[in-house]
Amino acid sequence: MTLTGRAALLAALGSIPVGILEPGWTGLLAVNGPLALACACDFALAAPVRRLVLTRSGDTSTRLGETADVTLTITNPSRRPLRAQLRDAWPPSSWQAGTEIEASRHRLTIPPGERRRVTTRLRPTRRGDRQADRVTIRSYGPLGLFSRQGAHEVPWAVRVLPPFTSRKHLPSKLARLRELDGRTGVLTRGEGTEFDSLREYVPGDDTRSIDWRATARQSAVAVRTWRPERDRHILLVLDTGRTSAGRVGDAPRLDAAMDAALLLAALASRAGDRVALLAYDRRVRALVHGSSAGDVLPALVRVMAPLEPELVETNARGLIASALRTAPRRSLIVLLTTLDAAPVEQGLLPILPQLTQRHTVLVASVADPHIAGMAKTRGSTEAVYEAAAAAQAQSERQHTAEQLRRHGVTVVDATPEELAPALADAYLALKAAGRL
Repeated sequence: MTLTGRAALLAALGSIPVGILEPGWTGLLAVNGPLALACACDFALAAPVRRLVLTRSGDTSTRLGETADVTLTITNPSRRPLRAQLRDAWPPSSWQAGTEIEASRHRLTIPPGERRRVTTRLRPTRRGDRQADRVTIRSYGPLGLFSRQGAHEVPWAVRVLPPFTSRKHLPSKLARLRELDGRTGVLTRGEGTEFDSLREYVPGDDTRSIDWRATARQSAVAVRTWRPERDRHILLVLDTGRTSAGRVGDAPRLDAAMDAALLLAALASRAGDRVALLAYDRRVRALVHGSSAGDVLPALVRVMAPLEPELVETNARGLIASALRTAPRRSLIVLLTTLDAAPVEQGLLPILPQLTQRHTVLVASVADPHIAGMAKTRGSTEAVYEAAAAAQAQSERQHTAEQLRRHGVTVVDATPEELAPALADAYLALKAAGRL
């Protein structure tokens, strides 16, 4: 039971000392007779809060940066009308800064025996699961002098999925894939390793593609055309250790790696290849294996949503062992990890031959564009020192990349905006060269 601001104002105007009665508080309430009677009547006519019936419905998932609508249905089973203010509480990351109060609070009036719906619109700022907190309702009497307040537990969860911003590159990469696959008017001659068809020789064709037996059976010279391999296996390995927690711009490196993995998975599944995912630091954090081409992208998005970087050093031996168990057949293993010298030279390089002797390996890493900007700064002593430090960091990354290339590894090192299309281009180049 709570005294409202209106009742306090009336008491103040009459110079009457008034207290507030709340659960767990004992004290004296000194009022005059008419005001006490009005307050008592107002409290008695306020609809009870505990008897209200609340249920939820609405969205259970949304992409980061988009909205989700969650609807509360409030049923008033009492004989008194409900005049109330409602707060639908969610974690702070469920809204953009400064919008929580407006989005989570609702005013409603429900006649006896009826129900009403209110909708809370969430706009989450982080990936993962957002669990609904308590619903707090304050019921007012007709005079607005006293109110009843109570809370209800109404469980609901909204899963915030990765935004997949790189999907804007998918049409252009699919067009390139169709060229490689020979499904458009532009046929990339001599590429791939699977025989496609025969056609007449034109100047400029590779003479190694001439089919002499077919030529002997007809009057024109015939050449073979090829298409990229299909039904190949691709394993995407996300390093979720401490290096993935480093922020580049407004997001951790892990988010950029996820975005690049989603674009590659969408492209590879369209190309007829089988895609699997392994997320690992010191144990397996997520695993997607055996999904069909139509189901693989939704499956990847679901398991990526709750993934967060772990502030531990990645166990390289455990990662390699898990990758080998997940990919028993020859595969393209795409390792999305760091190019920092220490983790690669001390952890990955000594055991990398276990992967390269059985699989084609591609390492993709997120580069910090701020370092490239620092390397170009001049004009002051401090700027020169920053440029020297940036140049040294770039040199160390290039040296690490060269060490990986000497082991037969394809390396992609790009900024968050450029990583996804660069990784897709590297996949298409490997496919065109018949190296998958």
